[in-house]
Amino acid sequence: MTPDPSALGDASPAEPGEPHVRRRSLLAAAGVLGVTGGAVTVATTTHSEPAKAAEGVTKRITIYAVALPGNQFGYGLTPDTATIPGPILEMYEGDTLEITLVNTTNQRLSIHPHGVDYSTDSDGAPFNASFNAPGETRKYVWRSHEMTATSGRRFLPGSAGYWHYHDHAMGTDHGTAGLIKGLYGALIVRRRGDILPDKQFTVVFNDLQINNKVAPNTPMFEANLGQKVEWIAIGHGNFFHTFHLHAHRWADNRTGYLEGPSDPTHVVDNKDLNPGNSFGFQVVAGEAVGPGAWMYHCHVQSHSDTGMAGIFLVRNADGTMPPGAQEAIDRFNGHQHAAAAKAAASAPASAETHAHGGTGS
Repeated sequence: MTPDPSALGDASPAEPGEPHVRRRSLLAAAGVLGVTGGAVTVATTTHSEPAKAAEGVTKRITIYAVALPGNQFGYGLTPDTATIPGPILEMYEGDTLEITLVNTTNQRLSIHPHGVDYSTDSDGAPFNASFNAPGETRKYVWRSHEMTATSGRRFLPGSAGYWHYHDHAMGTDHGTAGLIKGLYGALIVRRRGDILPDKQFTVVFNDLQINNKVAPNTPMFEANLGQKVEWIAIGHGNFFHTFHLHAHRWADNRTGYLEGPSDPTHVVDNKDLNPGNSFGFQVVAGEAVGPGAWMYHCHVQSHSDTGMAGIFLVRNADGTMPPGAQEAIDRFNGHQHAAAAKAAASAPASAETHAHGGTGS
């Protein structure tokens, strides 16, 4: 059964400047959204409360793989809401996610997860005969587990983390065409007690594009000053990247938060994001720096010059535009990148490129 988008907290149509987050975000975690017998129910947990979940809950959702304009493809909770990236999928350690994948295309494709537990028939790889033929509907079951103690004072890790999912069957047995064309999305496994965000953004560095776009058409993500913002960063393609977020920093651990004044975790604002990698973190929008138009980009200079950059707009706490922000956005939309012509030869054929000129004033 397809979840009713109106029952999802982030399923409303995107607002200007938020091209995909609300429509794509699926809070499929028990205690936030519980799916029982195919029906969606919204529980009382809010984004200001710690996450809670019942033991061993099974959530059932339907995802559609859809052909999009420009010879691209996307995943969606309905055929009309497929996007690049696909919906954010969430669960808690110990829960199971049953996904009914409906292939509405004329291509072989699948859905393959990272970080969770699954049997070979839910692998999403042709190697295990796990895929959807053109027009086929197929069920995939993903499980998760909590950290467990073992002998010798050792602990086996649980499933909690910022993971991702993607096609593994289009074009080649490794799904190369599906990845290039946009069949990917974020998968979050939370630990009980984790802090929930106010906003969620998925950023995918896919070859020399961000979410299959290049600047100035890359997503502009928006939040108000003081909101808790969760970023999920994912790497695909054939290039090595680094993810940098201007004016904000996070602890390089599972959540992005320090656990106390003596926590030795390294604090970063730039991190490697390479093919198949994923990580996530939360920051407080504008903390210690204030509102404004802040850049996120790949810090490999030739990549940012080619268009791997976007804007994180932190509005005032009341949602109004801070001084200078619109001017900065206009400069971003108008400036050009000098490395575009040189890099175009190595970019995917569908990539848009542009060249640098002027001072931006």
